[in-house]
Amino acid sequence: MRALRIDTTDWTVRDEELRAERRHYGGRLLTSTIVAEEVEPLCHPLGAGNKLVIANGLFAGHASAPCSGRISVGCKSPLTGGIKEANTGGDVGCYLGRHGLRAIVLEGLPGEDAWKLLHLGGEGVRLLPADAYAGLNTYDTVAAIRRDLGEKATVLCIGRAGEQRMNAASIALTSIEGPPSRHAGRGGIGAVMGAKRVKAIVVDPVAGKGTPPADEATFSALCADFAKEVREARKILRDYGTANLVNIINELGGLATRNFTAGSFEHAEEISGEKLRELIDVRGGAHGRPCMPGCPIQCANRFVCADGTVVDDIEFESIVLLGSNLGIGNLDDLAKLERACDDIGLDTIEIGNALGVLMEAGVLEFGDGPGALGLLREVSEGTPLGRIVGAGAAVAAKAYGVRRAPTVKGQGMAAYDPRALKGMGVTYATSPMGADHTAGAAIPKRPGIGELELDTMDKQDKDLLSYDLQILTGALDALGVCMFTGPMVGPVQTWARILSAFTGEEWTFRRLLELADDMIQLELDFNRRAGFTRQHDRLPEHFLTEPLPPKGPVFDVAEGKLDGVTGQLRVEDRVREE
Repeated sequence: MRALRIDTTDWTVRDEELRAERRHYGGRLLTSTIVAEEVEPLCHPLGAGNKLVIANGLFAGHASAPCSGRISVGCKSPLTGGIKEANTGGDVGCYLGRHGLRAIVLEGLPGEDAWKLLHLGGEGVRLLPADAYAGLNTYDTVAAIRRDLGEKATVLCIGRAGEQRMNAASIALTSIEGPPSRHAGRGGIGAVMGAKRVKAIVVDPVAGKGTPPADEATFSALCADFAKEVREARKILRDYGTANLVNIINELGGLATRNFTAGSFEHAEEISGEKLRELIDVRGGAHGRPCMPGCPIQCANRFVCADGTVVDDIEFESIVLLGSNLGIGNLDDLAKLERACDDIGLDTIEIGNALGVLMEAGVLEFGDGPGALGLLREVSEGTPLGRIVGAGAAVAAKAYGVRRAPTVKGQGMAAYDPRALKGMGVTYATSPMGADHTAGAAIPKRPGIGELELDTMDKQDKDLLSYDLQILTGALDALGVCMFTGPMVGPVQTWARILSAFTGEEWTFRRLLELADDMIQLELDFNRRAGFTRQHDRLPEHFLTEPLPPKGPVFDVAEGKLDGVTGQLRVEDRVREE
C-alpha cells in the first residue's frame, strides 16, 4: 500500500510505498507511528513541524469486512499539546483503500494564504485552487465541490472553525448517505488542517477492492460469518442508535448534567433513544442506516425537527453534552445545536463542555437552547466570544474564572460522569489522548479480559478494566475497524483470525493486543517528551471531593492505580499464553 505526502510549503506531492515494517499498520497505529517518529514533541501544533496524518485501515475497500472503513486522523493536538488520534466512519476510507492508499500526510506550512484542495480521481492526484470554497461551512463546501467535481464525490473537509484554527475544530467526512455528518472530532485536528491551508480532500468512488487477501476464501468466509454475528448482536444500535444509552446511564446516576454537577437529568426520557426513535417514525426521518460501505450494524439516523430542519446522525455523546449537560430537555433544540456543530466543523463533545462552563459562569442560563445556538453562530463568525467557545472548555473556564472545568489534559470529558463510571474515569485520566471515552469505554456489559467487577461505582479493579479496554479498543483502532464490532475478547479474537487470513501470517489474540499496547506506549512516550508527567494523568479535584447527586459517589481510585495503568500493566499480565 502507498502513502501520499503533500509538502504544503511548496505544494509538492510525493507518492511512496509504505516501509516494509509498516505493511500491516493501519488506522491509529499508522497515524501515531508517523507522528511519534517524525514530529518533534515540543513543536507548535499549528507550525511547520507538525504533521496531519490521515489513515484508513488494513481492510479498507473490502466491504465484506464488517465496519472496516474507519478513518484515523493524527497529529500533535492544538487542544492537549500531546499526541492525538481521532477517528470516524463515512465513505472516504473505503475509497482511499480502493485507490491503493493507506495514508495521506500533510507536512510543512504554506508561505501564502491561498487554499488548496487535493483531488484523487480518474486523472490521478491533483492539487487544485480552493479559494472559492474558503469561508464556507461544511454542508456548503460539499455541495459546491460536488457541483464542480461530480455529484458522487466523497469529501473530507473543514468548516470555518478549522479555517480559523480553533482548538475544537473537527474534520468532517461525508457518509454513505451523502452529508458531511461524520466527524473526526477530538483534539482540534481541524485546526491543523486549516493551518496547512487544505480546505478539502476529495476522493472519487471507484469499484474494486483494496489490498488482496492472502487467503481470499478463508477471509471471505470469516468476514461473512462475523458480519452476521455482529448484525444480530447489535440490534439495539440499529433500532435506537447510540442514544439507547441515555436512559441506561441516567439510571446509573452518571449522565453528565448541567456542567457535570449532577448525574441524572429530570428530562432524560425526552432526549432518550426511545424518544428519538418515536419522533423519527412520526416525522418521517430514518433509522438503521449505515455510515460506510459494508456496515451491518447500521446505527446512523436522520432526525427531522418540528420546523423541518433535517439533522443527520445524532449520537449519544452529542445528545448528552448538548442536551442534559446544558440543561436542554428537548430533541429539537439539541438537534439544531448538533447540526450547527457539524456545519461549522466543531467537536460536539468539546463544544458541549465549553457551553456548559459558560452557562455555569452565567453567560447563558442552563436550558437556553436558542442562546446556545446564537453562541455557535458567533463561533462561525469568529467574534471574540465565539473564539473563546471555539477554544474549548479549558480556555472558557480560564477566561470566565470557572473552577469546575471537566477536562483532562485540556480536553473535555465525554458524556459519562467519572464518579459514577469509575472505569471511564480511569480511562479519562490515563489515556494518552486526554479525556477520551473512545480510547477505552468502560460502560456496562464490557468486562475487559478477565472476570472483573462490573459495578460502575465500585473502585475495585477499575484500573485493570480500563487497561483491558484501552488495549482491546487499541487493537480495533490499529486495524481501522469500528469499535462497535466489540472491544471484547470474542470479537477481537475473531479479528485476529481475519487478520491471519488477510496477511498470511499467524496473528493471535495476544499478538494483536501486544501490538496495541506497543502503540499506546509509543503515544505515552511522545507525551512524556512533550512535557507530560504523571500529574497530567489525574482528574480535576472537584471530581474527587464533590459527591455527585443523586447517588453521592466521588472518584476515589487511588493515584497509584492510575500510575499502574500507564507504568506497570502489560499484556502478559492480562493474557496468558494461547
